[in-house]
Amino acid sequence: MQASRARLFKEYKEVQREKVADPDIQLVCDDSNIFKWTALIKGPSETPYEGGVFQLAFSVPEQYPLQPPQVRFLTKIFHPNVHFKTGEICLDILKNAWSPAWTLQSVCRAIIALMAHPEPDSPLNCDSGNLLRSGDVRGFQSMAKMYTKLAAMPKKG
Repeated sequence: MQASRARLFKEYKEVQREKVADPDIQLVCDDSNIFKWTALIKGPSETPYEGGVFQLAFSVPEQYPLQPPQVRFLTKIFHPNVHFKTGEICLDILKNAWSPAWTLQSVCRAIIALMAHPEPDSPLNCDSGNLLRSGDVRGFQSMAKMYTKLAAMPKKG
């Protein structure tokens, strides 16, 4: 557990330094628990998520970095690799392709890349996956844009 705390403190310091370097990711550690983090990521440009800001929740195991963090979307998102109700993310690096070389910041980058390049053949959201697999890209993009507008964009008031 000491090793995981040391690693997380090191990542915390790096995140503080990189705040300006990576404007698409804002990682924040819980004040009272180094094993709980949240992130705000910007939807990638030229995708239906562009303009949206999506919140992620990280639960880091005590065996980190030997085991991956659990990450889920708190913001609703229409994406084939994200469970619509729970926010669970189907991404190989969070499962069987994890390496201790990954950091929480690089996990955020991988999730942004997944947002831009969905994998409809391993869907957690079957409706979304089926639209893409059947070639209805326009239908998928329309639904994804609608949910981005409803859930991930600031309300104009």
